[in-house]
Amino acid sequence: MKEITDARAENRTQFFQLYVNQDRNVTKNIIKMAEEYGCKALFVTVDAPCLGKREKDMRHKFTAEAPDMGKKVNGDNIEKNRNQGTAKSISSFIDPSLNWNDLEWIRSVTDLPIVLKGIQCAEDALLALHHGVQGIVISNHGGRQLDCARSAIEILAEVMDALNSVNGKDKMEVYIDGGIRRGSDIYKALALGAKAVGVGRPMIYGLAAFGVPGVQKVIQILKEELEMTMRLMGTTSIDQITPRSLILRNISDHFVPSPVDHLSNSVYIPIKKIQSKL
Repeated sequence: MKEITDARAENRTQFFQLYVNQDRNVTKNIIKMAEEYGCKALFVTVDAPCLGKREKDMRHKFTAEAPDMGKKVNGDNIEKNRNQGTAKSISSFIDPSLNWNDLEWIRSVTDLPIVLKGIQCAEDALLALHHGVQGIVISNHGGRQLDCARSAIEILAEVMDALNSVNGKDKMEVYIDGGIRRGSDIYKALALGAKAVGVGRPMIYGLAAFGVPGVQKVIQILKEELEMTMRLMGTTSIDQITPRSLILRNISDHFVPSPVDHLSNSVYIPIKKIQSKL
């Protein structure tokens, strides 16, 4: 944490994503560390009582030795190392009993604003509002928790309708995380009522390929695409982006394109059909 906060540029705001540990003293020490290092809010993770089946994480065994390929009989593996590595290590840290009542304890150990990360339905958004948190992050945890979970942008429309029904839109900030790949995605989120979006994988791709300049390039691309979308939609400022600019009737319909055999269609010479003489 210190390494990241030390690298913070002047006038930049950092939040801390908190995984609540079963040992509350451990959690309290982490929160105090976040305060000491200048984090401005706690993003409490609420969508991971346990980790989903993350097969890539499970392959990381935390060992310097050669991989255990299991015992072999006649060249065939009959036993494999089923240790779940990274996934098990992270899972063992998380408190699966975390619930709404724990918000009172978190407030007792910090004055930082509390944001719940991982809200996935309107009902929980209303509960968050009822419990007085400062914000929520709508997220399906990057699609790495529950298979077939809805996307953040789809849940956002439902959540904002629910908040508007109780005049709660201005009482709690709403962010979304996941699936943001274009500046037009940011525009959609803002139009539906989100205050901000989280961008993860594009930043990682830019960092992996080109380091710091790669991340800067990703930010530049997203900014330029958002500005272009605003120009083409006739909006000159963020406050002019409203739900009226979106068509939402198909937001819950998931259209899956049929796969195309590019190898057969583009590489091989098509077989001529035999014409019947009848």
